[in-house]
Amino acid sequence: MKLTRREPPEIGISFLDTITCGIGAIILLMTVTTTRPHTPEAPVDDPRAAQISELQRELFAVRAAAEAATADAQARLATQKLSDEELKRIKAQIAALLGSQANDARADQDAAMNAAIYGQLKTAQQRLTAEMEQLYAQKNRPKARDLIGGIPVDSEYICFIIDTSGSMFNYAWPKVLEQIVETLTVYPRVKGLQVMNDEGSYMFPEYAGDWIPDTPARRRAVIERLSTWNAFSNSSPSEGIEAAIEQFYRPDRKISLYVYGDEFTGKSISDVANFVRRLNRPDRSGVPRVRIHAIGFPTQFANPPSMQMTGIRFSALMRELTRQNGGSFVGLNSFR
Repeated sequence: MKLTRREPPEIGISFLDTITCGIGAIILLMTVTTTRPHTPEAPVDDPRAAQISELQRELFAVRAAAEAATADAQARLATQKLSDEELKRIKAQIAALLGSQANDARADQDAAMNAAIYGQLKTAQQRLTAEMEQLYAQKNRPKARDLIGGIPVDSEYICFIIDTSGSMFNYAWPKVLEQIVETLTVYPRVKGLQVMNDEGSYMFPEYAGDWIPDTPARRRAVIERLSTWNAFSNSSPSEGIEAAIEQFYRPDRKISLYVYGDEFTGKSISDVANFVRRLNRPDRSGVPRVRIHAIGFPTQFANPPSMQMTGIRFSALMRELTRQNGGSFVGLNSFR
């Protein structure tokens, strides 16, 4: 029997399966990749948002203040630098001027200095009262001890005005005590003593506005109390001088003020000098009733030149006050 082979159909089951799977894959792919508009999620309220915002504002304010402070500090440093440079320039000019004139004017300066000293000595002469003449006649003392810085010790009342600032108390106090002991030694007896600081505060408050009796015991008490006396001071002797003249000036009294200091931190030298001139009225002969003497301690000149100005101003003030008020200014070479 002869077998006959049938031709395979052009489209079979396998082909239809393939086509169907492909279409299904395309539909599935389109389903997966279909884009939808994105709806933003509603923001979640953070309870710390206000606090964070406040802290941010504070941070910005602090940064702004820090920047302003930095700028101000830089400006101050620049100004200080300019001031220091100007001071150095002025000092250099003064040094150059003095150096150029030193050789030619040495003789003239010596003559002027001698004339000034002679004028101070003539101005310092006072006539002794009858009582003081009797006291000095009874006391046989060496002639050289009758003078302090070239001044006759003929006053009947003496008042010490002492700078009690840190620079004096910490560095020059033994020298201060030594000078006061020497001054008391050349005054064997007076009608009254008083001790004030440059602020006008009394060392013995119980004698405020009055004179301390001059006895050996009182003198010892003055030195003992003075060795530890450290009252507040602004390093300006003007207050103490003005207070002493206002409280103790009398037309019939001969008073000497002894000022011990190293600085003047006040505003104006001329204002102090003019005020003291109005207070310290002269007697009939034109001599001020209250002498003002001063001893300068060079504590500030141990500092750099830029820190010596208050010491220079003290010297200028006391030279003027002692010149106008019949006294003498002595600048020490050492404060130890």
